[in-house]
Amino acid sequence: MREILIVGGGYAGFYTAWGLEKTLREGEARVTVVDPRPYMTYQPFLPEVTAGSVEARHAAVSLRRHLRRTRLVAGAVTGIRNADRTVTVRSARGDEYELRYDVLVVTAGAVTRTFPVPGLGRQAIGLKHVEEAVAVRDRLLTAFDQAASLPAGDPGRRKLLTVTFVGGGFSGVEGFGELLFLATAMLKHYPELSLGELAFHLVEARDRILPEVTDRPGAWVVRELERRGARLHLNTRLVSAVDGHVVLSSGEEYDSELIVWTAGNASNPVVHNHTDLPVDERGLLVVRSDLRVGTDEAPVPDVWAAGDDAAVPDLASPVPGARTVPNAQHAVRQGKRLAKNLVADLRGRRVRPYRHGSLGVVATLGLGRGVFEFRGIVVKGFPAWLMHRGYHVPAVPTWERKIRVLTVWLTAALFGRDLVSLASVQHPRDAFLAGAASRGKQENPVVDRAA
Repeated sequence: MREILIVGGGYAGFYTAWGLEKTLREGEARVTVVDPRPYMTYQPFLPEVTAGSVEARHAAVSLRRHLRRTRLVAGAVTGIRNADRTVTVRSARGDEYELRYDVLVVTAGAVTRTFPVPGLGRQAIGLKHVEEAVAVRDRLLTAFDQAASLPAGDPGRRKLLTVTFVGGGFSGVEGFGELLFLATAMLKHYPELSLGELAFHLVEARDRILPEVTDRPGAWVVRELERRGARLHLNTRLVSAVDGHVVLSSGEEYDSELIVWTAGNASNPVVHNHTDLPVDERGLLVVRSDLRVGTDEAPVPDVWAAGDDAAVPDLASPVPGARTVPNAQHAVRQGKRLAKNLVADLRGRRVRPYRHGSLGVVATLGLGRGVFEFRGIVVKGFPAWLMHRGYHVPAVPTWERKIRVLTVWLTAALFGRDLVSLASVQHPRDAFLAGAASRGKQENPVVDRAA
């Protein structure tokens, strides 16, 4: 029985394994997925997780619950040696071991791209995983509670109510818009605070945001965010963030309690640096249109790739040499095509190229606000927001997750968003240790008197 090893359980990896489970015959092949996380993150919902519109667990799809015939290995692939047909896996405990394969599928996914900005590593939070989205939300809620106890005009209060997003792509703009809406909506529950004390900054190195849309809707998004009190710094870079003190290339400086980094993606290090498979100048795997690794002249036998780490030719684009953009639309559909091609190849049948035209781009900017564009058609405001939700409910995998998300949206519409911060979850032993220390102080005097 052939061993199919899938590196990564994100969009492309999950849908590849899911498709194989539905198609493979008993005993035809064994499928193994290696990923450090036990779930697939539905990333388009992360901005709404930060705002509390979607429950954190509902943006994660359990691999074990839905991949019932797949062997799941909890670990991170640190090296691929196709010459030996082995991958090196590092477990959560830190030990390493090797797994062998007959067919390899690389869907490792991208990582957050960072730059050597002083203080960034200590202060910033990303927005690529569920845990990060939850941390962003809890940090904002905790900051509101702390700021409400400080006097007006206090520098600490001003810092607590200042939020900075770095990166003007879809992830940054959607997260920024959702968090801005949440913050302004929360003010009615904090009579001590005022709208004028909120400071939301979006920093983008280019001269525009949302590069996936054309100039006019992009400019409308800028005006919409500024109308709601945000400050957008275009053609501006983050120079320093030491101790939360933000320094911009424009010369402006201010203190910010919450800094969220969404300045793009980079290829996964295992693909970029730790494999003998062919990669291009960007560190992406060289992939043919049928999702085989290699070129038409020099294909790599039994190795396939899809998703953010694969330079997949875009057959739907009129531009020669174009590659599919790294987004959820392509990753999901590439995973489905890859599963069909793997089965066809196992059975000696013809594989088909991946070809998919864009369904348009849609972004949410907070409750009731959004923008949609498709082939020159632009929809803004509430209709676009409804289109955003109408697209993503069918797109999130499994009926169980669709129903859960719809239930949370209905509950929020009736009762509003939950404003409870659970930031202490990030340090679960603090209360236990504090209690133990307190008991120790109480017990020591008794022992001394008894002595």
